[in-house]
Amino acid sequence: MPSPKLTPQEIQAALGKLPGWTLKNDKLHREYQFADFARAIGFMTMSALKIEAMDHHPEWSNVYNRVTVDLTTHDSGGVTARDVRLAEVLEEAARALL
Repeated sequence: MPSPKLTPQEIQAALGKLPGWTLKNDKLHREYQFADFARAIGFMTMSALKIEAMDHHPEWSNVYNRVTVDLTTHDSGGVTARDVRLAEVLEEAARALL
């Protein structure tokens, strides 16, 4: 059963606790900039094990020292609590490398 979509008010409340995150194209969005390519890839690698355990995968890409992330729950048709939790996991991983 799909997770319920968050209301616009719930999304705004979550964004208030996720510095650097915005709502872009109906997805939670964040662009990270690391010191170099190794740290950017390190962030993605460190995050991958936790992401896999959550069974909730981001739309993300890497260009040199930047990682762009978009989060949405496709089977729910929008942002859910699972996306917010994944954003929190990514923030924790990024703090170790920024």
